Amino acid sequence: MTERVAATPGLYPLPDRAKETLSDLKGHQKGDLLSGDESEAIVAEYDDVRAEYVDDQLDAGLDLISEGQGRWDDMIAHPLTVSDAVETGGIVRYYDNNNFYRDPRVVDDLGVSGDVAGELEKAADLLDDADGAADASLAATLPGPYSLADLATDEHYGDEAEFQAAIAEFLAGEVAAFPDHETLFLLEPSLVTNPPAEGDEERATDAIATVAAETDADVVVQTFYGALDEKLYAHLVDEAGADALGLDLVAGDRDDTVYNVQEFGSTDSLALGLVDGQNTLVEEPETVAERVEWFEEQIPLEGFDRTYLTPNTELFYLPTNKYREKLNALAAAAEVLD
Repeated sequence: MTERVAATPGLYPLPDRAKETLSDLKGHQKGDLLSGDESEAIVAEYDDVRAEYVDDQLDAGLDLISEGQGRWDDMIAHPLTVSDAVETGGIVRYYDNNNFYRDPRVVDDLGVSGDVAGELEKAADLLDDADGAADASLAATLPGPYSLADLATDEHYGDEAEFQAAIAEFLAGEVAAFPDHETLFLLEPSLVTNPPAEGDEERATDAIATVAAETDADVVVQTFYGALDEKLYAHLVDEAGADALGLDLVAGDRDDTVYNVQEFGSTDSLALGLVDGQNTLVEEPETVAERVEWFEEQIPLEGFDRTYLTPNTELFYLPTNKYREKLNALAAAAEVLD
């Protein structure tokens, strides 16, 4: 029987009060964004935000608890923008939406920072001390190596393949420093928006496998913004070392996603993007459950080891009240399916 798990990889919206406080503490210019050496006052504010995120997820009834990535000013580029080997360049649009990040220009050999591990350790402590957390487990989140290399600028390695491999080794080193976690989400939107050239698919999957190999946790390669190219999808299933692929079922080309699974099989588990992370309309739990059942009816298999019920993108696009309602819808949908 397939286990249904309500989860989200994080990147949550900052609460309004935290936005105001952090704006005053950090300033308002590009150079005032997070650099990894923030003051005690800023650290304390982010600690409060993290605690709020954990409480939000526990209150909703999620099975996996994310740190929330409140400190990630630069979306999934964050692990590079706080690295000593990186200089931040100009403002760049984050995919095709109205969010922007600082271009991480890699100018030296990348080394492990431990920044994300520190966040996770604090989230693990919160989870250990929280009431009602007995049935919840910690989920870690990182950018996938393909997307992080795609978002960054190489001014040091001088070769695309070498740069992607260096990014993968950098992320693998970060994972090796993580506290115990049940699941690792690797965010890979660029696999959809800017996929590898034909013949380069194996390089991308090798990079993902390098990161996945550093954890004993279940690894979810979370894609979003639409369907994967079918050849790339097949490579990911066979070569990425992932326990689950994350598939966007909200985007209009969801039939292409279903075709990929029908034609090329799947990983043992799947993560289904079921609620719209960029739309304030909140889905009813029954609607979310129906989307799971619709998908499973299309697949000629007895079932998956685990189906993760997730948003189809990060939730930081939404107002705080709507993000919380989306968490509630996912958790309630898992109960409907049980």
